[in-house]
Amino acid sequence: MTQKDIATPVRTQEILKKYGFSFKKSLGQNFLIDPNILRNIVSHANLTKESAAIEIGPGIGALTEHLAREAGKVVAFEIDQRLLPVLDDTLSPYNNVEIIHGDILEANVLQMFEERLSDYKDVMVVANLPYYVTTPILLKLLMDRLPIRGMVVMMQKEVADRITASPGTKAYGSLSIAIQYYMKAEVAMTVPKAVFMPQPNVDSAVIKLTRHETPPVQVIDEDFLFKVSRGSFVQRRKTIINNLQSSLPNGKEKKELIVQALEKVGVNPTRRGETLSIEEFGRLADELYPNFH
Repeated sequence: MTQKDIATPVRTQEILKKYGFSFKKSLGQNFLIDPNILRNIVSHANLTKESAAIEIGPGIGALTEHLAREAGKVVAFEIDQRLLPVLDDTLSPYNNVEIIHGDILEANVLQMFEERLSDYKDVMVVANLPYYVTTPILLKLLMDRLPIRGMVVMMQKEVADRITASPGTKAYGSLSIAIQYYMKAEVAMTVPKAVFMPQPNVDSAVIKLTRHETPPVQVIDEDFLFKVSRGSFVQRRKTIINNLQSSLPNGKEKKELIVQALEKVGVNPTRRGETLSIEEFGRLADELYPNFH
C-alpha cells in the first residue's frame, strides 16, 4: 500500500485537518478508511481502461482514487461544495477524473453521458451511496434507462437485504421487484462499521447489480407494473385483493375485475403480495392494465 492512498485513517485525518472539514450528518457523510475494502469494491466492477465509472458522493476521493487507477475515466457527482477544493487537491495525480458539483437526484445524467462518456461502451456506477437517499438514487438511475452495464454500490445492509430478497421472505417488497426487474442483484460483501469515519450506526453491505439482457417478464407498461407491485405491499399483512382494492383507482367498486384478473393469472386472492414472483406480478399487471391504467 502506498502512502498516497487517501483511505487510511492517518491520511484521512490529515486531509480533514488541513481543510478544517467537519462532517455533515444531513448529507450522510461516512468516509471509508480501508484501502483493502476499496480495492475489493472496485474489483467487483471488473473495470478496464476501456471502461468508465460514475461515482456518487466521492467525499475526499478515497474510492475515486481506486476507480481512477482501474478505469479509463471517472465522473463523480459531489453535492457538498466544501469538498470541491479537497478533491481538487487529493485527486491531482489523476488526469482521468471529472468532478461535477451537483445533486445526482437533480442531474440530467443521460445528458452527462452524451457530453462526457460517449466514447465509452462499458460504464459502471460504483459508489458508497449516502444512506439516507440510497433508494431514490438507485431508482432514478434505473428509471433514467442509463446505458450502463451495472452498479457496485455500498449501502445500509438492511436496504441491500431488501433489494436482493426473494419472494416469500420478510425483506421482499416493491423495491426488490423494481430493481430485480432491471438488474440481477447479489450481495457482494458485507462491510464492518470500523472501516468508516465517522462510524455509521448501521451495518453496511455492497451489492452488485448486473443489467438483464431482457427483463425477467415482458409487460405492456413498466410503470404500471411498479404501481401494482407497490400497491400490493401497502399493508404487508393484508391479502393482495385487499391491498389492490385500496391502491388501484376505484378499486373497491371494481373488486370483481380485480378478482377476475387474479384468478385468470392463477393467483389466489387471499395470497399476500410478498409471495408473488416478478413474473406473477408482470402477468397480473398486464391483466389489470386495460381496466386500471
